[in-house]
Amino acid sequence: MSDIQMIANNRRARHDYHIEETMEAGIVLQGTEVKSLRLGRVNLRDSFARVEKGEVFLYDMHISPYEQGNRFNHDPLRVRKLLLHKREIKRLIGKTREEGYTLIPTRLYFSRGKAKVELALAKGKKLYDKRESKAKQEAERRARQAMGRRR
Repeated sequence: MSDIQMIANNRRARHDYHIEETMEAGIVLQGTEVKSLRLGRVNLRDSFARVEKGEVFLYDMHISPYEQGNRFNHDPLRVRKLLLHKREIKRLIGKTREEGYTLIPTRLYFSRGKAKVELALAKGKKLYDKRESKAKQEAERRARQAMGRRR
């Protein structure tokens, strides 16, 4: 685990979705995108993935242009191809066709020098689910505070 260097985390994903399962995927990047990633200039908040014609693509992931990149810079919101095994893609096709399932990136990191994205197969939470999670977190926080006061 020491060879993993975190770049970005999508904390909003756990709030808005029920995460069913996660998988690691490689990501196809252009030259200056890697340099921007190393500086941590990326935003995963509104991004999502979609399976199209047997390939997986990542949409709306914002990688800021590299400051010293001049004309070699890339479009910050361009669609990026994800690298997965054929059997994983076939399984995802079946899962995402089910009602309510979507693919969202939860983490972006370097593993042995290669940029990887952790994709989650998720189902959107309803408003009452979000309220329920928030109430549960609040109750746990109060319980920890009460235990702390006892000591």
